[in-house]
Amino acid sequence: MSSRPLVAPMHGTVLSVADTGSVIGAGRPVVVLESMKMQHDVTCDHAVAVVTVLVAPGDTVKEGQSLVIVEEVSHSASEPDVVVADTPRLDLQEVVARRHLGSDQVRAEATTRRHAAGRRTARENVTDLVDPGSFVEYGPLVLAAQRRRRSVDDLIARTQSDGLVAGLASVNGEDFDGRASRVAVMSYDYAVLAGTQGQQNHRKKDRMFDVVERLGVPLVFFAEGGGGRPGDTDGLGVSGLDCWAFHDFARLSGKVPLIGVTGGYCFAGNAAILGCCDVVIACEGSNIGMGGPAMIEGGGLGVHRPEEIGPLEVQVANGVVDLVATDDADAVRLAKKYLSYFQGRLTRTDCGDQTLLRRLVPENRVKSYDVRGVIEVLFDRDSVLELRSGFGIGMVTALARVDGRAVGVVANNPRHLGGAIDSDGADKAARFLQLCDAHGLPVITLVDTPGMMVGPDVEATALVRHCSRLFVTGVNMDVPVISVVLRKSYGLGAQAMMGGSTKAPLACVAWPTGEFGGMGLEGAVRLGYRHELEAIADPDEREATFASMVTRMYEHGKAVSVAGHFEIDDVIDPAETRDWLRAILDSAPTPDRTTRRRIVDTW
Repeated sequence: MSSRPLVAPMHGTVLSVADTGSVIGAGRPVVVLESMKMQHDVTCDHAVAVVTVLVAPGDTVKEGQSLVIVEEVSHSASEPDVVVADTPRLDLQEVVARRHLGSDQVRAEATTRRHAAGRRTARENVTDLVDPGSFVEYGPLVLAAQRRRRSVDDLIARTQSDGLVAGLASVNGEDFDGRASRVAVMSYDYAVLAGTQGQQNHRKKDRMFDVVERLGVPLVFFAEGGGGRPGDTDGLGVSGLDCWAFHDFARLSGKVPLIGVTGGYCFAGNAAILGCCDVVIACEGSNIGMGGPAMIEGGGLGVHRPEEIGPLEVQVANGVVDLVATDDADAVRLAKKYLSYFQGRLTRTDCGDQTLLRRLVPENRVKSYDVRGVIEVLFDRDSVLELRSGFGIGMVTALARVDGRAVGVVANNPRHLGGAIDSDGADKAARFLQLCDAHGLPVITLVDTPGMMVGPDVEATALVRHCSRLFVTGVNMDVPVISVVLRKSYGLGAQAMMGGSTKAPLACVAWPTGEFGGMGLEGAVRLGYRHELEAIADPDEREATFASMVTRMYEHGKAVSVAGHFEIDDVIDPAETRDWLRAILDSAPTPDRTTRRRIVDTW
């Protein structure tokens, strides 16, 4: 067998060298060099015997310099080749152990308390939300900034992740592949220091909000707990008001869908996060408030139990909460469904019998009906998700689908004030239009309104300003708008439902029950023909004359007549409504969301 030199692969210092005559197995170090504070093994691909040693420990060698002379030997004459031991490394064991300490299994006492209260842990909610195996967590080893007052072991045991679980995952991946299913997920952990916001979890929020903005992915945020944590001791600041979290989170409005979920107590900083979200999903029994009991008492405003502050029934009626969930599992279900409308088009869809639409609006023009029944039949089966159903009940706002394509739906509710638009209804609809426009959802408006609500009482609610929001918002949207007049289309209220004019939508069609005018027919007759009617002494004759005038005006303003003057695009068989929706939706280009900044009004 021939001998050959083993040379230095780099400039360095010899740390160790094998003895002359020793046999070295393949892959084992013959010489160890140190270069730039790093140790490098010089090995052979085959077993060798050291014939001559040319250097000694401490020698400085140059790249390419001969270190030893070696001679290849048979495998049987050598030591065994290097075998990697199948035992955990100590450094990996430490990491695994630390991560395990934050698991619900280790925190058995806290987990048991949550379950006893009918709640799930933060990690259980996250696990249920995301697709299996898809969650990668940011900052799981972070501890509360309290090393000056507590031992590290205690912080590891009780403040893992500093009470904030955060990361990236896939949600609804079975329906939306690839990037469409990617989301960010964050959850305050009420079992860690009552879900308070500490120095480190503020930094985690800052980091995640930046990641969300750069990636452009939706964010699901489980907000539960209080506000700033006074017990953190490790920082150098005083007030903590230089925290960027609320600034950075508010900047996400309109850029990505923001879904807020809460249960139990959600006060102060957690409530501020929740209130910035596009949609708020709250479990039954929730309490939501900008200040908790301690802040209220500290402000000299009395002593209150947390259950008295912002109970769910109050927050549903006043519009803070969009969707009510029965429990944590239902809240996760609703979050996944809401998120799906912003993830793309579904391919597996069907719809109900469209001929049913012909009978849902009564032939009697003054007979009320349930507009939600129209919505359920018109759009894809099981696709309708109504938002803020307990607030502004004169308007129905919902997400839905047409052939799998997500759309926003705004409809007048004739069972409340005859469909007239009041301040709450206008606010609700305008805010929903902002949400659809910001995230690129086409809008379908179902019109049945006698106009804006009138009277001294409603004017006291600042109706002039509130109703005008519908005009300003509707006119400035970029997404496609389609209007379908179900029945009444009168005055400013009707124009507001259509973005300012019957010609503002990409299509404005009416069902045969449609009727149009500058104001309601009855009111128009009473105002326009007041003197003529007052001149008729006989009450029965006066009422008969009034009825005939209304009938004559109805004939003039009914849908077929208005379409004959081309003030609308067509009068259609209600069963053909989806054909019109498809025609526009399939033709409309995707709006360019980069042209100008959108925000979604929190109200």
